[in-house]
Amino acid sequence: MFRGRYAIPAALLASVGIFGLMAFSPSAAQADSTTPTTVASADGGYPYPTPTSPTSTTSPTSSAPSGYGTANITLPESFIAPGQALFDASCASCHGADAAGTSRAPNLQGLGAGTVDFWVSTGRMPLAISSVQAAQKPSRFNRSQTLQIAAFVQSRAPGTGMPVPIVNLSAANLEAGGSLFTLNCAACHTITGAGDALAGGSFAPSLHLATPTQIIEAIRSGPGNMPRFSEGNLTPTEVHDIAAYVHGVIQHPDDRGGFGLGGIGPVGEGFVGLLVGVGLLMLVCFWIGERT
Repeated sequence: MFRGRYAIPAALLASVGIFGLMAFSPSAAQADSTTPTTVASADGGYPYPTPTSPTSTTSPTSSAPSGYGTANITLPESFIAPGQALFDASCASCHGADAAGTSRAPNLQGLGAGTVDFWVSTGRMPLAISSVQAAQKPSRFNRSQTLQIAAFVQSRAPGTGMPVPIVNLSAANLEAGGSLFTLNCAACHTITGAGDALAGGSFAPSLHLATPTQIIEAIRSGPGNMPRFSEGNLTPTEVHDIAAYVHGVIQHPDDRGGFGLGGIGPVGEGFVGLLVGVGLLMLVCFWIGERT
């Protein structure tokens, strides 16, 4: 039974421990528990329709690598008409009926289907308030509708911009991806991918819910305040390595010790050592003082 003089150090030790557990607990933006835990992914988790033949006109098909250095989705012409109807209902009021932009929103022509796919699939568009930075939220459209909108915008300037990539992370190098992420991404998104505030009231979003396809689309298109990384900055292999690292190590960490401690390595581990080592030492010193 602790005596009265043990109450203060014990309470201090407990409060520090609780604070530490809260500080190093997983972010609320952690990936959904239903997300696949495997790193390899052929399509970034998106249910692309499978074409019945190479000449199918009703389903997306893959194309040979383009200037973006990866295989891409070829959207059929049959997607354009329904995509235009969806665009007119949800996007044209700001971007114009022909996606050429207005005083309220920029021109979308020439950006490519991949750029549109990123903004719509992440729920950043349509934007409710044009004066604030777009944040990720559940998309208003299903996968087919998103691709239809992308196909319509792509049809306004065929052959330009970034297409929708087909992502395959089976051969990705996680170690190289981690180094590249630390060098190019961690300064804004933090080493744990949790995101952080930037200058001017903007912010780098969390990466915990991004799919591999969205990660690659963001790297290549540079949404918002993010810089655009061309192949001169990051090769297709390096981009896939980064996507694999984010999807695997950051979103689905292997916490073999039982506790992730925020995923920040020696900082969290040092806190536990300080709490347990110094805390217990303090209690022992009080006990020795009491005995003498």
